[in-house]
Amino acid sequence: MSLDWRKLAEKVRSRAGLHPMAEATAAGVVAGAGAAIAIFAMEWFSRASHYPLFIIPFATSIVLVIGSPEAEPAQPRALIGGHVVSTITGLVLLKLTGPHACAAAAAVGLAVLAMYLTGTFHPPAGINPLLVVSNHLPWSFLLAPVLTGAVLLAVFAYVWHRWVGRRKWPQRWL
Repeated sequence: MSLDWRKLAEKVRSRAGLHPMAEATAAGVVAGAGAAIAIFAMEWFSRASHYPLFIIPFATSIVLVIGSPEAEPAQPRALIGGHVVSTITGLVLLKLTGPHACAAAAAVGLAVLAMYLTGTFHPPAGINPLLVVSNHLPWSFLLAPVLTGAVLLAVFAYVWHRWVGRRKWPQRWL
């Protein structure tokens, strides 16, 4: 027998006459728990991959995907594609120009354009080219932590929303 949390919450709310603020608080607690679990996993991944946590660009992605799962930038195409496209943009600019402030700025601007053109706009991914150029990161950064992390985050979000939130996520895969 599976428990449908939404139906249970609605039953409790209707019986107790919960205020909309209480409902919002409950939703925030669930989203906050999901974000905390995902950040914990990201911290573990950071240590295992030997990339400092500040170099792994997923904290804001976690907040977006867990807290606003209906938003277009929270869908897997944008989540994974945005991180990959923006990182590639940063790596290409780094290769062409070297690691300097103008290259970092140009990489972020071009990454935004590239995400728009590819239909993968994911605002949190805008930090990737800045990290790549500013820290002179290697091409391996694209595979781990970026691609691996984005895919794992999408899997986590899928499991979280389906099993804990009992709601459909994603709205679409591509």
